[in-house]
Amino acid sequence: MVNEEAKTKAIHIYEKAVSSVNPYITVKRHIEALTSFCREKNIRQVFVVGFGKASVEMARGVNDSIGDIIDRGLVITKYNHARGTTSLGKIQVFEAAHPVPDGSGLMATRKIIELLKRVDNSTLVICLISGGGSALLVSPIEPVTLEEKQITTKLLLEAGANINDVNAVRKHISYVKGGRLAQLAYPAYIRSLILSDVVGDKLDVIASGPTTFDPTTYDDAIEILKKFRLLDRVPRNVIDVLNKGKRGEISETVKEGDPVLANTENTIIGSNKMALAEARKAAIELGFNTSIISTELEGEAKDVGKWLAEIAKACKIKKEESRIKKPICLLSGGETTVTVVGSGKGGRNTELALAFALEIEGIAGIFLLSAGTDGTDGPTDAAGAFVTGDTVKKARMAGISPEEYLKNNDSYHFFKKVGGLYITGPTGTNVMDLQIILIY
Repeated sequence: MVNEEAKTKAIHIYEKAVSSVNPYITVKRHIEALTSFCREKNIRQVFVVGFGKASVEMARGVNDSIGDIIDRGLVITKYNHARGTTSLGKIQVFEAAHPVPDGSGLMATRKIIELLKRVDNSTLVICLISGGGSALLVSPIEPVTLEEKQITTKLLLEAGANINDVNAVRKHISYVKGGRLAQLAYPAYIRSLILSDVVGDKLDVIASGPTTFDPTTYDDAIEILKKFRLLDRVPRNVIDVLNKGKRGEISETVKEGDPVLANTENTIIGSNKMALAEARKAAIELGFNTSIISTELEGEAKDVGKWLAEIAKACKIKKEESRIKKPICLLSGGETTVTVVGSGKGGRNTELALAFALEIEGIAGIFLLSAGTDGTDGPTDAAGAFVTGDTVKKARMAGISPEEYLKNNDSYHFFKKVGGLYITGPTGTNVMDLQIILIY
């Protein structure tokens, strides 16, 4: 009974958090400032470009508010995130692959580049940026091919590289990342509205910072490949471009103080911190003694799962010793990584949840929901998973070894067999992951 009650309350908390960073609503809060800017600068044409898992709903918010002044636009989102939408007024909608880019993303990005060739100093470009933008906005520096960029991205992800490292490499083999999109749009005015999907809300990391300066260098990109022992595994053309950049034969990404950024302004309109603040409010309203453990969770998913479990167990003991009846809610957010060593299927949330479940085996009164705010956890149809002290026990009774599934990075199939997958479908937003721990 407690488990079902906990599940219902955890879902309520998650839904409140996700709705607080609804892209349609958050964008509309900034429309008045955009219209005032158009009047102030005597803007004569308005273009809308966007890329990311939330770009369609962000574009819908812009179109519903000021569609009458938009001249042209184009946004790119992940497959199945447009939900049948192909246009919003004068804004075209395209779908492409994530997290590894594909030809559809390449084609749509070319259309954005062509659109930006029409700008002048009386143009406003409204740029809608959200999580997943790095893969969806794709234009490799020649002679790097799309396939070679796909291989490089896949190798970095499987090696367990975090988003900072992955994007530092991607920026330096791209025509549009690391401030280069702003460079293409100069001398137009750019107003970027951003849903942050990175720890610390770093502008240069979100979607690889297409409209902001880049503090990383070609040297940094090479060192990252060295760190993950990938120099001999990534395609030769990628190494050649990075080495040419290091020697100054290819220009660096846009740096701080570059005049091409003079007309650009970046605003974060939604983040994991904002979602967690709403989750905390919802948990308190449900009667929980609520704390936010961290807004910047990083590291190996299974290690973070163990760490969170230790905190939960310690809180459980303290609660019992003090005879406090009020239930506890522990919240955290961020983005962990998974170093793939097995051949299974899963995402960082299901892997974290499985590791957590192993640590609380047999302990009653502890419940976890770990889920992505975008509704997708890695290459799966689940947002994440629920676990209790009975999860592992249930698996063992069915002859299933949770340790083997964790070792094989097969957390998705573990929860599919045992139960516990949380499937929401695409939420339309993306501000990383949430962990909701309830202790009774």
